Amino acid sequence: MMGVRSSKAVDPVLSRRYSSESEATLVVRRRPHMVNGGGFVVSNSKQQVVFTVDGCGVLGTKDKLVLKNGDGNDLLLIRKMGGMVQALNMVHKKWEGFGYDKEGTEKLLFTLKDPKESCLVQHGLIRILVHGKPKISTCNIYNNNYVQIRGSFAERDCNIMDSDGRNIAQVRIEKEMEEMVGNKKDLYNIIVKANVDQAFIVGVIAVLDYIHGESTIC
Repeated sequence: MMGVRSSKAVDPVLSRRYSSESEATLVVRRRPHMVNGGGFVVSNSKQQVVFTVDGCGVLGTKDKLVLKNGDGNDLLLIRKMGGMVQALNMVHKKWEGFGYDKEGTEKLLFTLKDPKESCLVQHGLIRILVHGKPKISTCNIYNNNYVQIRGSFAERDCNIMDSDGRNIAQVRIEKEMEEMVGNKKDLYNIIVKANVDQAFIVGVIAVLDYIHGESTIC
């Protein structure tokens, strides 16, 4: 239910300052490539811009994304990386999200294997490794180091879940919103649960946007 407060705290990935004590609905609006170089803008319920995402059209570099806060300060640098697994003789491509410490040094925060390259993607499930958190079990992949995405981002109908399978965010589009813009990819909602790091969630959405060839590609 909207606005319901939660007593359960969720460890932030970037910072707790980007979480809310109650469930929040964020509105994502894609920027046109021809005018603004693409990417997208994220607003809160007060129609205030809280995040922006710049992709290839703005940065001039492929396989790179930058998440900024509403003041224009960089929060996340996200890059697509590639690594050779010699035993299997194949290349595994992944996305890595970096935050910044107080000195401005990059710090690895999360890793998402490209679904097009990863054999771990089954039944529409994508797993994201969150770094810097202790593992509960070395033999259980569903531990506190992971969040998961299930559903279809392309259809704007997917859930982001914690390691216990609880929804922490949802991507949805209201019927009225779709009728107004005519294209579900241009305007949609991210519903983020209370005490969840909204900046991290938007960073994950940025990667999904690029993978699906949408607003952040050239």
